[in-house]
Amino acid sequence: MDCRELGKKAGMAGNTRYIVVVGNPNVGKTALFNAMTGLYGDVSNFPGTTVEMCYGRVGRDLVVDTPGVYGISSFNGAEKLVRDLVLTADVIVDVVDAANLERDLFLTLHLIDLGLPVVVALNMSDETARHGLCVDRKSLEKILGVPVVSTAAVKKEGTEALVGELSAARRGHRDPHLAGRLPEMAGELGTSEAMALLLLEGDAAAAGTLDLPPGSEKMLLYNKRRVRANEISGIVYGLNQQEKSFLDKLGQVMIRPATGFPILILIMGLLYLLVGVLFAQVVVNFTQGRLMEGYYEPFIRTILAGYMDLGSPIGVILTGQFGLLTMAITYLLGLLAPLVIGFFLVLSLLEDSGYLPRVAILMDRLLSVVGLNGMAVIPIVLGFGCVTAATITTRLLPTDRERRIAIFLLALAVPCSAQLAFVTAIMSRLGTAFFILYVMIILGVMVAAGMVLARVLPGFSAPLMLNVPQLRLPRPDNVLIKTWMRSWQFLKEAFPVFVGGALILSLLRLTGTLDAIQNSMEPITVGWLNLPRESANAFIMGLIRRDFGTAGILGLPLSAGEQFVAMVSLTLFVPCIASVMIIFKERGWKEGFVIWISVLFLAFLIGGLVSRALWLITGVVGPQAPVLMIGMLILLAAGLAGVAFFSRRV
Repeated sequence: MDCRELGKKAGMAGNTRYIVVVGNPNVGKTALFNAMTGLYGDVSNFPGTTVEMCYGRVGRDLVVDTPGVYGISSFNGAEKLVRDLVLTADVIVDVVDAANLERDLFLTLHLIDLGLPVVVALNMSDETARHGLCVDRKSLEKILGVPVVSTAAVKKEGTEALVGELSAARRGHRDPHLAGRLPEMAGELGTSEAMALLLLEGDAAAAGTLDLPPGSEKMLLYNKRRVRANEISGIVYGLNQQEKSFLDKLGQVMIRPATGFPILILIMGLLYLLVGVLFAQVVVNFTQGRLMEGYYEPFIRTILAGYMDLGSPIGVILTGQFGLLTMAITYLLGLLAPLVIGFFLVLSLLEDSGYLPRVAILMDRLLSVVGLNGMAVIPIVLGFGCVTAATITTRLLPTDRERRIAIFLLALAVPCSAQLAFVTAIMSRLGTAFFILYVMIILGVMVAAGMVLARVLPGFSAPLMLNVPQLRLPRPDNVLIKTWMRSWQFLKEAFPVFVGGALILSLLRLTGTLDAIQNSMEPITVGWLNLPRESANAFIMGLIRRDFGTAGILGLPLSAGEQFVAMVSLTLFVPCIASVMIIFKERGWKEGFVIWISVLFLAFLIGGLVSRALWLITGVVGPQAPVLMIGMLILLAAGLAGVAFFSRRV
């Protein structure tokens, strides 16, 4: 999509000026876009969170926010999108991190070499002093040959000055080697100078457009551009004698395995106390138990009883076991809403602090076991928010093989925030031993499935290339706005699904169809999983949405072991319809169906095995079965790790 097509979609007039905001990941593009347009996007101190472009109006101008990229080419989907937009833009706002010029100027120089009109936003200028740096903005402007404006986007400082400089955007000082060559080459080919440069660099799309073989000077030009970026940063930086701050030192400690993993474990423990104890128990006991079940549901039944028979079909639909005005509303507002808000609050804190990229570095070696690199932590982490969105972000992974593995693992073993809310509520009641056992089983299934796929699928994992942002204290306003926006968007999407699911179950119950389906599923639910026949309701609704199926367990009189088996099975169950459709879109119907049926089979297989293991061990050691199973799993994991280690050595 180019800027003109986007303008038509946005209904812009013919005199519109198209302004495209570009930059490396994690330089504050979205924050600057928000400050310029007054809109709010997802501002995260975490590479890869801007997956799709956003646009907003500033007077007659259309401002476009783009994914973070390291260059203008067709290396991946994000770069293709950005390339098409910048080549048709009127003004390019290149956002660079003032404290990381040697890294970010490579993209700046690429834009200048393409002959595009550029304005440089020297963002996060307020943080350079903390890192013992000062930037000579005037010298940088003179060397590049384009306007340079100091900004602090999250504080909305310098935004007005930047908007004022947009009219002064111009072509900068190219590499002298290209200054005379590109105009001549463009004239001979009858194309633009930008397309001529892309052709020299071997861009496949440019070569296809011009119907010419791609050039072979990519590495030569890239190396020269890297040298220039390093030289310029050395000139414009002035060092002072300030020592590194505590946050800088802590950020380095967090990526060292010896200290990083204990910190990771500590942070995860604190997050469990926040979400699993405070939100899942204290807050939910008040909102669901006291407010919704204690006051709301009796009030609704009392009001409706004056107008209808609550035992009639319409009464059952509205206030019965799966009532639209009782169960659906209670689960959505009393249970799900506080837990989702808590989860997104935690995720926003981790993103805004800059800690998540450090988790990616720590996890890189571990994820290589399942055929992925540390960058895969992005869709995996996002999957705990929404598996559908996370499936889309697998496009960020460099190879098709990694995308296949990541999508399968997301569909199999990553619960979304909605399902995780119910899982957290149930597991927190079962106790610590069951919770640890649950985590070990789900993690073990994920690792085992990933190892099998890594061994079976052809190809190799690409090495990790990731910017590590400065560690910083989260901004309360950004965290709260982000938490509210995500939670509100999720609840809006979940409301019709919950109401529709409740309606379907009520109709199935009234027509007797639910009993027939339950009977047909008895060989699986009763015979294999050792669950009551009523648990078929949860799996039926789980086909529509996993979290709704998980919520259905709350209303069943199950023992602790039965609840645990149900949680394991439903966590590994097929994702919601929206996620399945995205999988079909990303991988095609044939491969998508194979993924769907494989996940369904594995969920029931592993659930049945866990049920039998619990039954067998409970008969020997009684209530201590979970503890014994944990010990057995630890020994098994240690044995597998040893085999993997020695097999690599051999």
